[in-house]
Amino acid sequence: MREDLSGGRLALAVVTSLVPPLALILTVLGSIFFGVASPSEAAGLGAMGATILAVAKRKLSLEVLKQVCFATAKTTSFIFAIFLGATCFSVVLRGVGGDEAIAALLTAIPLETGGVIFLMLGLVFVLGFVLDWIEITLIVLPLLQPVLAVLGADPLWFTILVAVCLQTSFLTPPVGFALFYLRGVSPPEVRIGQLYRGVVPFVILQLVGLSIIATFPALATWLPEMAYR
Repeated sequence: MREDLSGGRLALAVVTSLVPPLALILTVLGSIFFGVASPSEAAGLGAMGATILAVAKRKLSLEVLKQVCFATAKTTSFIFAIFLGATCFSVVLRGVGGDEAIAALLTAIPLETGGVIFLMLGLVFVLGFVLDWIEITLIVLPLLQPVLAVLGADPLWFTILVAVCLQTSFLTPPVGFALFYLRGVSPPEVRIGQLYRGVVPFVILQLVGLSIIATFPALATWLPEMAYR
């Protein structure tokens, strides 16, 4: 009887621990998906929800609020610095005709549309080893847009392909952030080289998923068409 009570209390603790953050995640993502809020507005909604959860759990204090504000300001400064640098680079590159040269180079390659798209995705995949997804999104994608227009490919489908391809940047060394997160929670005897070898199957799985989406574009376009048509 005592074991059943203990199990019931454990189940209740699990539910009360999981339901609030899951509700917050669904609220933020659901508001974006259903068009209720823009991504920036949804971020504010998520911040407000996290604050309410902290108050409800009596974890909110002046010191916690100070640390959160400082970390937010620092992260925002980093992101805007990346935005500024990427924008300056893109403006200068377009000013000297670099985007047109890249578009002409890629379209001049004697490959079919699928081959050129595969080449562009391969470029994104390789850049994911040394660059974060923010830099790739702000610098590389605007350069590939003219090529995509010439090829006549579905921009939504290509964007989903790039998004899936960019997921590998979280796992591919040496800049894979997921690897450093795992290293931070791993026992001291686990070496970074072991993590590098351990993520290889997951990278392969992501590439398999990328191949499936590339082969069946409806997997990437059907849900948005049903939701926003």
